[in-house]
Amino acid sequence: MIQTTALADLIRNALAEDIGNGDHSTLACIPPTAKGKAKLKIKEQGLLAGMEVAEAIFRQLDMFTVFTPFKKDGDPMQPGETAFEVEAAVHTLLMAERLVLNCMQRMSGIATLTRQYVNKLQGYHTRLLDTRKTTPNFRLLEKEAVRIGGGVNHRMGLYDMVMLKDNHIDFAGGITAAVNKTIAYLQARKLDLQIEVETRSLDDVREVLAVGGIHRIMLDNFRPEQIPPALDLIQGRYETEASGGITLDNVEAYAKTGVDFVSIGAVIHHAVSLDLSLKAVE
Repeated sequence: MIQTTALADLIRNALAEDIGNGDHSTLACIPPTAKGKAKLKIKEQGLLAGMEVAEAIFRQLDMFTVFTPFKKDGDPMQPGETAFEVEAAVHTLLMAERLVLNCMQRMSGIATLTRQYVNKLQGYHTRLLDTRKTTPNFRLLEKEAVRIGGGVNHRMGLYDMVMLKDNHIDFAGGITAAVNKTIAYLQARKLDLQIEVETRSLDDVREVLAVGGIHRIMLDNFRPEQIPPALDLIQGRYETEASGGITLDNVEAYAKTGVDFVSIGAVIHHAVSLDLSLKAVE
């Protein structure tokens, strides 16, 4: 379930961007009292996502909107199917149309690609994580689409988890210094945040294990055959995450290693929007 206030803020900003000082195409030729009905037509196969968002968009413009869903988020969809019907002021339907389609087409593409990866992980312990490689101001919905597709949301931003990546480590003077400074910082501020540390070699893994006090070890750009020696060192003491260079072709090879997570930015930034349309009902 999407956080209601954050979704309302996103919708308000997106509508302001699109409508500006008025939808003059609609204002010019449609009386403000006109009522109408429209349906969302599915034109491409995939996984449906964004139904909750679509309803919220219509209702933010018109609280008296009648929204009738025929499918739900996460349902498979086929060309020719109808996802929902909506009845409201025609001005509402026309002002909401593009935002609804932009959100649902994008979210459905992400959910569909995510599900392809998740299907490859069936039967394995490994779970799929998304990343912060998202579209600015659209992260909320892109990560929701990953969740709908069966993936697991990683941190939402820089504020809800500590991730000490290569640049943090290099600027801080090494893994040990970075981890110790981070632990002291969190304790001083009474912040209850998990710490993840990126490693680039088995020596890095050994150093993280020696310093301790963390929650997850990222194995960055490790090939599948390099993962088991790292897991042998870690011995289940911390969660493990493989990241970098993971594709649909090799994700199962990573899962076979027993690593806890694979993080794949491509489920968002390589996803292709699916074709949907909102059409007036006579």
